[in-house]
Amino acid sequence: MPALIFDCDGVLAETERELHRPAFNGAFDEAGLPLHWSVTEYGELLLVAGGKERIAASLTPALVEAVGVPWEPAAVLELAGRLHARKTELVAELLARRPPQARPGIRRVAAAADDAGWRLAVASTSAEASVRKVARAVFGPRLAERVLVFAGDVVPVKKPDPAIYELAVSQLELPRAEVVVIEDSRNGLLAASRAGLTCLVTVSEYSAGEDFGEAPLVVSSLGDPGEPLTVVANRSRLRPQSAIGIDDLLELARR
Repeated sequence: MPALIFDCDGVLAETERELHRPAFNGAFDEAGLPLHWSVTEYGELLLVAGGKERIAASLTPALVEAVGVPWEPAAVLELAGRLHARKTELVAELLARRPPQARPGIRRVAAAADDAGWRLAVASTSAEASVRKVARAVFGPRLAERVLVFAGDVVPVKKPDPAIYELAVSQLELPRAEVVVIEDSRNGLLAASRAGLTCLVTVSEYSAGEDFGEAPLVVSSLGDPGEPLTVVANRSRLRPQSAIGIDDLLELARR
């Protein structure tokens, strides 16, 4: 029984620019923190895995003092955690108003894998509550109920460390040659590769131009009727035309 593990943001849907970024900025505004991430700045910050980590990396003495927090490690981490908790609530509000659109091929491939008896999972550095809501919007409620979720602080170290994929493999109890990962970023690719898993990359709007040298196949998306994929790089024996199917994914892993 093979397994398919998706990253969430940038893989299931393009959620970073118009969902997570506004939620971060909303949390900053509510707290009176003079910080606002532009589209370009946020793209650069995505190199830091994890929302709390992203906030902490952006805080400066002047910023934390502006909201009455001392420049001390414990206080800064507490502030980052508080801001991130509010950001997660704002993500839920935004998702309720405007559910994300699945990227091409995601629903098709997930449904085909489920019909064939594959195990499905999502492994993400985002907060678990946000990941579950995005997965439900993308997969639909019935299929989402069968998708295992590994997210947030379920492991102590975020991607590119392989910890989250090591946890997923141990929970799935499958040989690594039967597991395929779909990622959109270099951090995610490294995490999967270091866990000994085959990783297909679907380039997202923020990850274009990143180094995906470890990936056997890099495509614009999984492809759908009317929305064919574009091959970005191919180091595998597959010769995808307009779309990727589960047989392609399994062949990619076993080779």
